[in-house]
Amino acid sequence: MDTNHQSHTTGEITIYHVSVSDEGRYKCKFDIWAESAERLLKVTAGRRGVKLTADRTIIPLGGRVTLTCSVEDPAGFKYQRFRQTSDSSGETSPQAEIVDESNRVISQGGKYTCRGWRNEPYVVTSESNAVIIHETASRPKAELRADDRDIPVGGSVTLTCSVNPSSSGWKYFWYRGEKTSEPLTSQLSAGPIRVSEEGVYWCRGGRGEPVYYTEYSDSITIYRDVPNKAVVTLQPNWSEIYRGETITLRCEIKDGGDTEWEYEWRTNSSEKPSNQNELSIRSVSASHSGVYRCKGSENSSTYWSDPFNLTVSDKPQSVLTVSPSWLSAGASVTLNCSFKDQSAGWRFYWYKAVPDPPVNSYSYELLPGSSSGTEQDSYIVHGQTHTAEYACIAGRGDPVYYTYNSKSQFVWSADFHSSVSLTVSPDRAQHFTSDSVSLSCEGNSTEWRVRRLSPEDRDLSDCTTWGTMSGSTCKLNTNQLSDTVYWCESGSGEFSNAVNITIQDKDMILLSPARPVTEGDSVSLSCKLRRQTFDSTVFFYHNEKLIQNDTRWELNISAVSKSDEGFYKCQHSGQESAQSWMSVQAVSRPERSSFPVLLIVGLICGIVLIILLLLLYCYRPSKDTCFKRPIQSESSNTDQNEAQCNTCTSPQHVAGGSQDVTYSLLELKHFGKRGEYSKYRK
Repeated sequence: MDTNHQSHTTGEITIYHVSVSDEGRYKCKFDIWAESAERLLKVTAGRRGVKLTADRTIIPLGGRVTLTCSVEDPAGFKYQRFRQTSDSSGETSPQAEIVDESNRVISQGGKYTCRGWRNEPYVVTSESNAVIIHETASRPKAELRADDRDIPVGGSVTLTCSVNPSSSGWKYFWYRGEKTSEPLTSQLSAGPIRVSEEGVYWCRGGRGEPVYYTEYSDSITIYRDVPNKAVVTLQPNWSEIYRGETITLRCEIKDGGDTEWEYEWRTNSSEKPSNQNELSIRSVSASHSGVYRCKGSENSSTYWSDPFNLTVSDKPQSVLTVSPSWLSAGASVTLNCSFKDQSAGWRFYWYKAVPDPPVNSYSYELLPGSSSGTEQDSYIVHGQTHTAEYACIAGRGDPVYYTYNSKSQFVWSADFHSSVSLTVSPDRAQHFTSDSVSLSCEGNSTEWRVRRLSPEDRDLSDCTTWGTMSGSTCKLNTNQLSDTVYWCESGSGEFSNAVNITIQDKDMILLSPARPVTEGDSVSLSCKLRRQTFDSTVFFYHNEKLIQNDTRWELNISAVSKSDEGFYKCQHSGQESAQSWMSVQAVSRPERSSFPVLLIVGLICGIVLIILLLLLYCYRPSKDTCFKRPIQSESSNTDQNEAQCNTCTSPQHVAGGSQDVTYSLLELKHFGKRGEYSKYRK
């Protein structure tokens, strides 16, 4: 433009505050040879409007801001120029990342404007509005708020996260427990969330791509309201519950105070509980088995209690064991009562059977000290001398719940008693099936019953089942093989001695006494063949030890002793008899009265006293200085002298008859126990 020729050393000319007068053709010339083509600059009276916006006005530490310059009717505008103004540097071109023609991303604060322009025709817009961008020294920090710090039962609380100063575009990340843990949800939240679990909560904001994060918020601890806890308890507190017992299930609210609670039950059993805190079940059955839960309600409800499993088992069967089963004279007998899954709290009741032949049954009497039951599951019977039958039962609770009573168990005594006794004819323990065997009851009774107990099935039966009863005698049916214990029962309720009888179809048996033999007696055991005689060596065994092997078929013991007691059997030509037990009892000594002994001691003491008085009288003149006491003192000391005499002579008497006196004392003590036992029986 010739009228406005300007010379510059740079390749750019700036027209400030362009006006209509600046309109015209422009060209530039370099040196005298190089000249550009002319360009028309047309200036209109009204400028196109231009607007500058920012997605945010604060740049956090390490953050960025996007500036957008927009022109009215932007057609043909290829480029917008952004300017940055600061007090120290004036106008500068900002350090910016070009997104597109109208957007720039900056990371510096300052005052920003923009201007648009285009070619053909060349148009430059006026300067835009200014946008001030602030820089912060650190990242913004998220702020976390909760509408309540306590989660009500069955409820939740609201958490709100925000960023200050407030701006748009933020999404929020939520954390519980640790700030570095994974967010609670993969779905980012732009608003509040509701939580129902207690714990320490945090949040932070984020926006953009890649995500720019704020600082973590301060933590907030959310608590869950702990309601009173409901617990189902069982009364009585037994580990096993049996059919027929009475129980109570109770719903207890821990730390519930005096609050009037309302109760609710749940169960998968057949029981339909009420809304009371106690559920009483009389005569509980298997249908009551199941899971029980409860809860209480007041202003708010408790949680449901932990499940309580109720299992109802079948009524238990008591089992009695006795030791020993065969009684030695004067030995104690131990009874043990037990049942499956036995637990604490049971008491045990002990019974002795009393035969009642007229009605073909037994009555049972409680043993001494057993009326209220014993805590121990064992009972010792002292001084038993006769065969006896025992039973037991266990019970617990109030009213008492009893198990099934045990099957009865026998303690056998082979000792012969004059009051009630059993004899075998022929008198031996083993018999052939072809033999005729009779069992006879003897004693002071007009009614008798002969019984036996099968060892295989513990079947208790009487003579009418396996024999013929006539009066007091039972004739066995020997066609049936057996190895069985037999005894008599009197009408007065007494047991006889027990006898083990073997009936077999072997060709050889051992002939041995059916009843105990007495120490010192001679005993003969022999082998017997069914149809033939012995023609070779016969072997006799005592407790499996060979004691005789020759052609004799008898084993003779001249003076039997306790060491000869045991099992015996014999063998011949490859055949062997069954073995039988031979019992040896001690010699019974007759009782001696203590009256003659005391009479003799008294007479001796009286004679000695008279002799002393005579000697005193005869030697009184020469002994006057020694005896200066009146006669009354002599007579008054008579009792004392007798006592002194007794004391002096007792050792001589004991030395002369110590065995009789000692035995007599033992026998008195023994019969004292029998007397108590008899008294109990009656």
